[in-house]
Amino acid sequence: MPKPRRKSRGKSRSFLRPFLKLVLGLVLLAVLLGGAAWWYFHPPVTATRGVLYTTRNGHDLTLDVFRPAEPNGVGILMMVSGGWQSAPEKFQPWMAASFLRRGHTVIAVSHLSQPEASIMEIVEDVHRAVRFVRHHAKEYGVDPLRLGVIGGSSGGHLGLMLATRGGPGSPVSNDPVDRESSAVQAVTVFYPVTDLINLGDSTQNLHDGGPPKSFRHSFGPHGTNLASWKIIGRDMSPIFHITPAMPPIFIIHGDADTLVPVDQSQRFQKRAAEVGRKVEVLVRPGKGHGWYTMLWDAHLFADWMTEQLSSPSL
Repeated sequence: MPKPRRKSRGKSRSFLRPFLKLVLGLVLLAVLLGGAAWWYFHPPVTATRGVLYTTRNGHDLTLDVFRPAEPNGVGILMMVSGGWQSAPEKFQPWMAASFLRRGHTVIAVSHLSQPEASIMEIVEDVHRAVRFVRHHAKEYGVDPLRLGVIGGSSGGHLGLMLATRGGPGSPVSNDPVDRESSAVQAVTVFYPVTDLINLGDSTQNLHDGGPPKSFRHSFGPHGTNLASWKIIGRDMSPIFHITPAMPPIFIIHGDADTLVPVDQSQRFQKRAAEVGRKVEVLVRPGKGHGWYTMLWDAHLFADWMTEQLSSPSL
């Protein structure tokens, strides 16, 4: 009887060895992958936080500057905005690791949230942020002719408002910042609102010709007046301000998005083509208003932005 037992134990040990090696290998692989991911998403940066670029309704509006170890002169303005609400703490450098790893300096722009600020005021303030960054470009180590913008949802809307309406400042302003241009040289955005007048199948559309249902009081005191809304909504819709001077734009949008339907991007692309401007639209099948693999899409944005801003625009 003892001999069979020893034989059984030997078989058990011979089975356990490769199993334990496999488990150990998987644990080691997980540690290595986790360590690599942690390293990638924590690039060395020099952070300058809380830089005041303007005030709005008694509130200081700030931006945070993140410079990579080896900056290449490209400046990327990150619109920290969702539902046209914003706060500096909503952005962390790891979110822009793909840009920082390519040597781009990232400037995270925060704004006063609606409804305390109207969306018109928010648009005005992000134009001011671009002028401010351009005025301080040398200080931040960026080329004033190589500024890009990235954002998602309302941040995407703000990015496209800069793309379509960015331009010269006031030459007679007493403030040197306001004499700068708010034009940008490239824009990458996720699922942006492009046409507030024609909301289509959006769950925000009450089909009464008025503003999106969750933002009825976000367009100032006249936003709920239908006659005034037609003017305000058009003024705040990037699709109505496309010109041949518009910078290159890359949009990623999910075709299952019910908040901002994909046709918002597709119609913007079509309108741009009518004036000879190419807008790239990448449709993600089955994706809604946000998805888990967006960090991979950020890599696509970073590669595209690097190509677009490899040399100064003329």
